[in-house]
Amino acid sequence: MFKSLANVARLASTCLLAGSTSGAKHTTDPIDVVRNNITQKKAVLLDVREQGEWARGHLKSAILIPLTELSRNPESATGDLQKKKIVYAYCASGHRCLIAARYLHELGFDVRPLRAGFRQLADAGFPTESGR
Repeated sequence: MFKSLANVARLASTCLLAGSTSGAKHTTDPIDVVRNNITQKKAVLLDVREQGEWARGHLKSAILIPLTELSRNPESATGDLQKKKIVYAYCASGHRCLIAARYLHELGFDVRPLRAGFRQLADAGFPTESGR
């Protein structure tokens, strides 16, 4: 999953620095609303998994900003995101996207972490691709 122990250590420190995710909650937007907002260009999908996970498969329309990058320098890592759009963040299991949401909220984004992880979203019909 991770290319090096340094990435594992960086992710662990990110989780500790982000503290409890009790302030962040998964969105209550139904999957159909998520899909519709993305189709209508009102929202974007943000994958906060690591590059290796992304390479093995990701949602086709997603933008990759690994949580480790977001935690290192939130302002420069978010260069591809627009504050006027909803940001639906996802990861593998729904935990890392809660941590990412804390960073993004502090920067003024309307971020809505998804409880469903990559596999569940793919199973729900979101198109996927690999490699990039």
